[in-house]
Amino acid sequence: MSAIIRTHAASASSAGHPGNSEFTELARLIQASGLMRRRYGYYWTKLVAVPVAYAVAIAAFIWIGDSWWQLVVAVGFAVLFTQTAFLGHDAAHRQIFRSGVWNDWTCLVVGNLFVGMSYGWWQHKHTRHHANPNKIGADPDIELPVISFTPEQASRRRNALTGWLVAHQGVFFFPVLLLEGLSLHASSVHRVFAKEPVKRRWVEITFLMIRVVGYLALVFLVLSPGVAAAFLGVQLGLFGFYMGASFAPNHKGMPLVPPTLKLDFLRRQAMMSRNIRGNRWIDTAMGGLNYQVEHHLFPSMPRPHLRRAAPIISGYLREHDVPYVQAGLFESYGIVLRYINRVGLGERDPFECPLVAARQTI
Repeated sequence: MSAIIRTHAASASSAGHPGNSEFTELARLIQASGLMRRRYGYYWTKLVAVPVAYAVAIAAFIWIGDSWWQLVVAVGFAVLFTQTAFLGHDAAHRQIFRSGVWNDWTCLVVGNLFVGMSYGWWQHKHTRHHANPNKIGADPDIELPVISFTPEQASRRRNALTGWLVAHQGVFFFPVLLLEGLSLHASSVHRVFAKEPVKRRWVEITFLMIRVVGYLALVFLVLSPGVAAAFLGVQLGLFGFYMGASFAPNHKGMPLVPPTLKLDFLRRQAMMSRNIRGNRWIDTAMGGLNYQVEHHLFPSMPRPHLRRAAPIISGYLREHDVPYVQAGLFESYGIVLRYINRVGLGERDPFECPLVAARQTI
């Protein structure tokens, strides 16, 4: 069982807090609704579609040849890689198979071989995020090298040269996402060659090298250097932008948790997460990440069940006076940008939540 699931179970079963019994009751409701059952048909269809889609995309790439029309193909590759990464995210959360080994190998093949992202690196980072969303000093997703998410981070980075940049960091947030694709690949390669323990290291290295070297070789064999550079710039930029724009609305601008504050599992996950309202097109475009509250409470719930779980969970949380936050997609981006700018301008606790502040350390 993954570390994410172990954390989930440990938090739900800890004694001495009323929130634990509330989560147990909610979990019974979800189980009774059949929303934790596997969706093998749904996922096998996607798993078969991945190599087929890649084969079609590569064939189109070779057929078009050395042409500036390849920039249109680059957009398609960026979307294909991001959607494939969403499938790897599902497997990492044990949503696809009951067997942990099957899910692990699915992640290795889908993530390392098809997308070029290290499963070991992502799991290490994402597990810590799920255990402590928006907790200062514990959540790696609010510890980024460029953007400041806390007043303390902004203060450390502000000096005579960078003061204006920090104060206007909201302006640069989305442009910075264009570099996220390159960062994801670089972080993955660094992780598998670093000294830190990586399970199945040589499998990860082999798959990553086949993907990275093979992809670059294909691009430069088919395209002239100038077109190849433009193709890679568009593909990597849009891949990073799509990934970042899908993950950013989920927690940015939600309450930050001080290092000393402890919350029960139900509130820790629900109060730091934001859902994105929308239709099934949004569900597909965001890979189910728009149901962030449901995903954080039940990370192993198959993606197609999240929509059905949302009204059950939202009703239950409101009955127990636990906030359930939703926003439109563009509304959420506005919230994120305003929050980042307010942090950059030096305002302390710009999104302080009274319910979080009222909780006592236990």
